[in-house]
Amino acid sequence: METVDGANAGFVMVCAFLVLLMTPGLAFFYGGMGRSKNVLNMIMMSFSAIAVVSVIWVLYGYALTFGEDRSGLIGYSSGLLGLTDLIDNATFGAVDAESVINTYGLPDMAFAGFQMMFAIITVALISGAVADRMRFGSWLAFTAIWVTVVYFPVAHWVFAFGVAEEGGEAAGFANGFFAAETGGWIVNRLGAFDLAGGTAVHINAGAAALALILVLGKRKGFRKEPMRPHNLPFVMLGTGLLWFGWFGFNVGSTLGSTAYSGLVLVNTQVAASAAVLAWLVVEKLRDGHMTTLGAASGAVAGLVAITPSCGFVNGYGAIAVGVVAGAVCAFAVTLKNRLGYDDALDVVGVHLVGGLVGTLMIGIVGDQTHTLTESLLDGGSAGLLGTQAVAAAAVLAYSFVVTLVIALLLKVTIGLRVKEEEEVVGIDQTTHAETAYDLTSGLGGGGSTTSPGAVRQAPSSTAVSS
Repeated sequence: METVDGANAGFVMVCAFLVLLMTPGLAFFYGGMGRSKNVLNMIMMSFSAIAVVSVIWVLYGYALTFGEDRSGLIGYSSGLLGLTDLIDNATFGAVDAESVINTYGLPDMAFAGFQMMFAIITVALISGAVADRMRFGSWLAFTAIWVTVVYFPVAHWVFAFGVAEEGGEAAGFANGFFAAETGGWIVNRLGAFDLAGGTAVHINAGAAALALILVLGKRKGFRKEPMRPHNLPFVMLGTGLLWFGWFGFNVGSTLGSTAYSGLVLVNTQVAASAAVLAWLVVEKLRDGHMTTLGAASGAVAGLVAITPSCGFVNGYGAIAVGVVAGAVCAFAVTLKNRLGYDDALDVVGVHLVGGLVGTLMIGIVGDQTHTLTESLLDGGSAGLLGTQAVAAAAVLAYSFVVTLVIALLLKVTIGLRVKEEEEVVGIDQTTHAETAYDLTSGLGGGGSTTSPGAVRQAPSSTAVSS
């Protein structure tokens, strides 16, 4: 007779709180990077993701993600709709291992709450790409549809550990995790590694952001007007909240307070720090100065990249992941100016590219102690790199194509973009009937069309980089 491990249950629930904190942190991060006339709209997009996704997750999201596996592509268990089976069995004491208890003595309900926060922030990440121009009602509809047909299947592929079909042994971390019988195809059949969501969260959101902005179109004045962050202290505050919450994101994904959790904690911290330094070096060499926005962006890029790899590299590997992510993403955010796509707050440049870096780096600097598989620099084999590349490419392609279809359908039905006059005046006033700043100078507290623009400062801004 097994009982719930109270320490692990408490640990995962605290980590869930930290992951939830990341979304308000993201709201400040994006809000500060945007124009003052749209800051409330950016914050509302993140907070609305919390509301919409939370309800859907309980209704059917958990059932589709962690229900009984269907060919490695999707889960479904009718008893998990509304979390009914979990509520009925969510008690301490002797419980059937298939319903509540797993290897860590963790209640399914605690795990369901933890994973709900992942679904929330994945959707919220996309909002940064569509700043200043997407209708709020269309965003709500997009959130509900996208999380259902894109996030839940992909999360099943990556996070639903189960018993592999051949040999009856798990390809993931443990046998018979939660409700999945055989598990998602990426983790259990392909055997790719992604501890906390480099594919399911960051590549997924980044690819979706690219598809959405291609359908939505460019902001009025893109590459013609300077579009700088209106509140850098907000950006730094948001970065700090994200960095703090990211420990819940990564360390919580170990599902227990163990020595392995300590490895993930240290790797997360050192990779983010290395990425900050790398980004600042690139800025200094390219632009002649180092910016606070560069430091914030570097930190987020490093945190994104270490998300999939935090449990599969050693300290040297974590530093390498951070350095590569910081340098590559610092260049990637300038591609929008060269290629002409309007990724307002660099979701593609940081999350898609950073997620790819972190996922692929497992195959380059992965430590056999943790992967039990040779990487390029630890064993000389390119096999793991190939496996990681297949996982990354599959998620990228699926998310991009399906999001493109969703965006086109919304465009021809309810519409995606605000009217031109609303874009000029600001979405805060025209949609929410509010302004962020009540200034006595008569500038309208953010409604002024002369307020600073929305993306990044001089070294990476459209005006300078174009």
